[in-house]
Amino acid sequence: MPQKDFTRFSLEHSGDPLLKYLHIVIKYAVKVLAVIMVMVILWGIADICWVIYKRLLDPPYFLLRMSDILATFGAAIAVLIAIEIFINVILYLHEDVIHVRLVLATALMAIARKVIVFDFKELQPHYIYATGFVVLALGITYWLISRNELE
Repeated sequence: MPQKDFTRFSLEHSGDPLLKYLHIVIKYAVKVLAVIMVMVILWGIADICWVIYKRLLDPPYFLLRMSDILATFGAAIAVLIAIEIFINVILYLHEDVIHVRLVLATALMAIARKVIVFDFKELQPHYIYATGFVVLALGITYWLISRNELE
């Protein structure tokens, strides 16, 4: 018995008019979400610039503390994650399929951001171990998906 490819299923081609209408509503909702993501990205970039500007003008002038640098890195990675989410939204608009590899890459970026801004003085060891396990699991999954796509 041949297997059906459910990853390419589209409601636009179903015979039910209600489902077609609801699919159109969802498409517009996703477009609104894309616009909101662009606004979040631009706001995040403006916020990073503003924070750096304010920190450089505080005494001692033109010097950033390590905490300022780490906060800036965290904010920059948050903007990159927002860009990845935007790309996920755009891909959904073009194809009614969730790109697992891109979602995994976004998750890896998010967990990497978390690790970068860790304050190891305040974290319990089990939290660090659990985060390491999540990074390892996501990394292995990403590797398996990537390897499968190459074959």
